[in-house]
Amino acid sequence: MPALLAEDLLNEMIPPLKGTDSAGKAARWLDEFHVAQLPVLDNRKYRGLVTEADLADFDDPETPLSELPLGYAEAYVRPDQHFYRVMELAIENKIQLVPVVDERHEYAGVVTIADALAAFGQQPAGGQGGIIVLTMEERDYSLTQISRYVEENNAKIISAHVAQDEVDPRRIRLTIKLNTENLARITATLERFGYVVTAQFSGTAVVNEDEQERYDALLRYLSV
Repeated sequence: MPALLAEDLLNEMIPPLKGTDSAGKAARWLDEFHVAQLPVLDNRKYRGLVTEADLADFDDPETPLSELPLGYAEAYVRPDQHFYRVMELAIENKIQLVPVVDERHEYAGVVTIADALAAFGQQPAGGQGGIIVLTMEERDYSLTQISRYVEENNAKIISAHVAQDEVDPRRIRLTIKLNTENLARITATLERFGYVVTAQFSGTAVVNEDEQERYDALLRYLSV
């Protein structure tokens, strides 16, 4: 199966808002499309996401969105980025949809978490499984060694994706999909050997409050 890129998963049903649109219109669209965020554009340039919390601070429904201090201005992916990165960004920011922006910073569309999860479920060697995102120095990367630690906990890596860490160019980010949803012992083993676990997602085995928050953020779209 070819790699799924963000541009392959664009959701045509969720429209962007403009800075000239009103807070009232944004509130109606959030309700109509059953999402907690929507992208806001300025002449096709991506400005950020408007959220329900943003709108709660404005009593006048005619307030234009250009007057709101929007967040998530840096929460976007490029069209040619792998859908693993879409899921990572959603987990990191606890958002339901991820804007796709080209090199001119022009808006191309959004990928919803539902679409990303559906794409993930279509990958080979089925099963929901679990996802772990690791960061490490590039010189410390060895998929063979990481696989050994995973297999010591009676699990296997189904697929893996490596990307440059966008904060520190000397580090890499490794996203692995496992054939198990029980991640606690695996993450503990990886951390014991010096790997930094930056995010994890499992369909059923929520092991702590942080993972519960990530899990809730990912599945909120599906539960409306």
